[in-house]
Amino acid sequence: MDITRKHLDEAASAGLISPAQAGSLWDFLAARGHEQARFGFTHILYYLGGLIAIGAMSLFMTLGWESFGGWGLFAIALSYAAAGLWLTEYFLRGKDLKIPAGITATFVIVLVPLAVYGLQHGLGFWPAQDGMAYRQYHERVDWRWIIMELSTLACGAALLWRYRLPFMVMPIAVTLWYMSMDLTPFLFGEDATWDKRKAVSIVVGLAITALALLVDVRSRRNPDFGFWLYLFGVMAFWGGLTMLDSKQELGKFFYMLLNLGLIGLGAALARRVFVVFGGLGVAGYLGHLSYSVFKDSLLFPFALTCIGLGIIALGVLWQRHEAAIGTRLRGVLPAPLRELADNAA
Repeated sequence: MDITRKHLDEAASAGLISPAQAGSLWDFLAARGHEQARFGFTHILYYLGGLIAIGAMSLFMTLGWESFGGWGLFAIALSYAAAGLWLTEYFLRGKDLKIPAGITATFVIVLVPLAVYGLQHGLGFWPAQDGMAYRQYHERVDWRWIIMELSTLACGAALLWRYRLPFMVMPIAVTLWYMSMDLTPFLFGEDATWDKRKAVSIVVGLAITALALLVDVRSRRNPDFGFWLYLFGVMAFWGGLTMLDSKQELGKFFYMLLNLGLIGLGAALARRVFVVFGGLGVAGYLGHLSYSVFKDSLLFPFALTCIGLGIIALGVLWQRHEAAIGTRLRGVLPAPLRELADNAA
């Protein structure tokens, strides 16, 4: 709910607070509002420029850069990283501009895989006979990326400890997601079947999500360090779970129940990422019922329509009693999670 000065003046007119209190409260809220990030055109320019620079050193890296050789790539990455660190210090310490500082610090973390790749290549530790290039770091699953990923996590954790800017968590979360795919060939070698890949993705996704929850509890979600960890943790978990593709209807029904659980968890923690992926899972199960189980049924579309209308009615009921229901749901959570959910609500 957005509170304006008019609302406070109306509260003073109704005798709920005095006019002096209304003025003091408005000054306090206005000061807090300036402390929070407001997404405007300036921020669009910040993120657009930052993402272009980040993409240039990661997703959009061309094969032509291989001509610099390992030591050349290592030197370029170090030079760019030094410039990124200088800009981070300049924006944060000199200008108190946290958003561009977070973007330039993120740029430094993104450069770590390139620097490690160049160093490995320069020292002769990178096999060149199979045609593997740095650009494929973002395209292929391979156990040889593990050293680059571990180095990125270590550097990212160190920089995050120093600067504590939420956007810096993004490359760390992406790297953890990459590791959820590269760990299977690293651990199992030639025995890395698709079933093992799915299982590792589920386990790693749960671990990342648990880490995000721990970060949320520790930071009280202010600022929000958990967003990117939740996003890629749930993505790894839900992706592995969805690809399991149980052959039995009971397994598919259990999959739908798990997705309903994700929706409930998202409502309790006020995290939309759980609701989005849970909703996709439920929609996928309903699609399976429509195209496989009840493909020749005349009643299924009518039944589904009734279910949809029933959910809308449930939404109306929820809106009327949202505070009471939310309080009861949060009451079953452990104390740290209950405090987190109360703050989010």
